[in-house]
Amino acid sequence: MSETKVTRWVRLGDYIEQCDERAGNDFTVDDVIGISTDKKFIPTKANMDGVSLNSYKIVNPHEFAYVADTSRRGDKIALALNTSNKPVLISSIYTSFRSKDVIKLLPEYLFMLLNRAEFDRYARFNSWGSARETFDWDEMCRIEIPLPDIEVQRELVATYNGLKTLAEQNEALLPRLSAACHAYIVDCRAKYPAVPLGEYIEQCDERAGDNFTVDNVIGISNVKSLIPTKADMKDVSLAPYKLFKPNEFCYVTVTSRNGGKISLAMNNTAKTYIVSSSYLVFCCKDENILLPEYLFLLLNRTEFDRYTRFNSWGSARETFDWSEMCRVEIPVPPIEIQKAIVEVFSCSERAKQIASKARARMKNLCPALVQRAANS
Repeated sequence: MSETKVTRWVRLGDYIEQCDERAGNDFTVDDVIGISTDKKFIPTKANMDGVSLNSYKIVNPHEFAYVADTSRRGDKIALALNTSNKPVLISSIYTSFRSKDVIKLLPEYLFMLLNRAEFDRYARFNSWGSARETFDWDEMCRIEIPLPDIEVQRELVATYNGLKTLAEQNEALLPRLSAACHAYIVDCRAKYPAVPLGEYIEQCDERAGDNFTVDNVIGISNVKSLIPTKADMKDVSLAPYKLFKPNEFCYVTVTSRNGGKISLAMNNTAKTYIVSSSYLVFCCKDENILLPEYLFLLLNRTEFDRYTRFNSWGSARETFDWSEMCRVEIPVPPIEIQKAIVEVFSCSERAKQIASKARARMKNLCPALVQRAANS
């Protein structure tokens, strides 16, 4: 009968060692970097004017760095792996370390283990001190990790990196797509006259009656999206609630105490929701003249948030009422141009969703991969 192979659990300190190489005169301020609790290197926040770099530590490619002080960091530890192809500099108070033998412990595999919420909790629980709690080198060395064969480590890292690459590639598209979309809108403002929005939209006031349930109730956020309602719906009659159909808009007229933003959303689903009777629901009169998706692009800009706050009126509660919404002026280019702008925006949204899902799967994947490593 074949013998089942069990992965060893080992003391991390037997496989890692500190690095203490100093910068000397071979580096510049541009090489100095900080470490975030998101487990990555970030631009330094320190004032580097007149600071000597001689004492700064070098973190070479495939080496780690972490901040021992874990207090006041949101229950996370600041740690990163240098995945670039060049050395960087960190403060001399930070700890840098590396794998003693990358044939036995792959740096990327170790980073997977240290990039988990479990490790953050472990580091906080095992931090000691009074004014400042620290997770020192001795505690780091006492960690026990599963150490499968190097081939298994490489396979697990490849799986993780596949999702990471997918996320990074789509995130890299976002600035360019966003800039293109903004440029389109600016161009439209220059080429086409601004017209009152009220000529192209109309209110919708169809009520729910007895045809809907609490599951159909939806809320509106100031980030321009639909959210689960926060209202206590116990024993509430839904009869006066307004229908919020696909391609329709809904907004909350009250703009005070709302973070300088207006709560507004477009129903871009195929489902009809119901919203509070105090909300305003409206739609485009003719979608062949004004595309709902194009209008949403205009209403989803920070400029519109500022406009609504400036044009909100009242004493105890400031509101941006329907007459003010109708006075908003927008450019209305030919429908084909509207569709082209919306397509660019849709590409941006798809890239954002793909990146977000990949990041979420990475978080869920780490524990699963570690479990697999432990049982390989």
